[in-house]
Amino acid sequence: MTTQYLPTQVMLGSAEDLERAYLHPTEPHLRVNFVESLDGAVEIGGRSRPLGGPVDHDAFMAMRAVTDVIVVGAGTTRAESYGPVRLDEAAQDRRRARGQAALPPLAVVTARGDLDPTSRLFGPGSDVLILTTAQVVAERHDLAEVAELVACGDAYVDLGAAVGELRSRGLQRALCEGGAQLMRSLLMVGLVDELCLTFAPILAGSQYRRLAGPGPLPEVERFRLASLIVGDGMILTRYQR
Repeated sequence: MTTQYLPTQVMLGSAEDLERAYLHPTEPHLRVNFVESLDGAVEIGGRSRPLGGPVDHDAFMAMRAVTDVIVVGAGTTRAESYGPVRLDEAAQDRRRARGQAALPPLAVVTARGDLDPTSRLFGPGSDVLILTTAQVVAERHDLAEVAELVACGDAYVDLGAAVGELRSRGLQRALCEGGAQLMRSLLMVGLVDELCLTFAPILAGSQYRRLAGPGPLPEVERFRLASLIVGDGMILTRYQR
């Protein structure tokens, strides 16, 4: 049983209820979503999946169902074995009713173009943008056969330019699914509007990667708690800048 306690107390008994809870409050808007253990680990054995559970998965799917585009780092697509985005017919119908495409595209961020064009990421039904450098666009013709390559910088990916490119295509509401390095980079340049952080009832140990990464941010980032959902021992928070 899943209950929302903030901003109001209400039972969330269906996928449609969760989608309403995760509708983006404004556009343009960039949301990041992570699950972490009670002691701060965001991965176990290089993957976030061992930290999740049914409630977290349902929220993950609800966030996908309401976003215009899913942004993810290339390393996360490899570690989590990403494939084409899938939503059930009811979720697709609700998207169409909101004026959205039936399925959100994936926007993969990579400075090196370290992607395999034969991977399941580019399987049947895939809709992938690769936000990368001018060098990768010039050299990786094999990737251009399976996805659209967009130059967002020369030696590195300019994240401000990348987000601007998405918004110029009408993809105003973005969901970043990781990894931690990409999320930190987005924070460093002030692009994160909202952090959805799920606390899993797990102690993982200090050997695993943390969300914040090494070193300080340029300045202290302050967010306010906008939503609190509890289910199956998991605490799902939503913090807005």
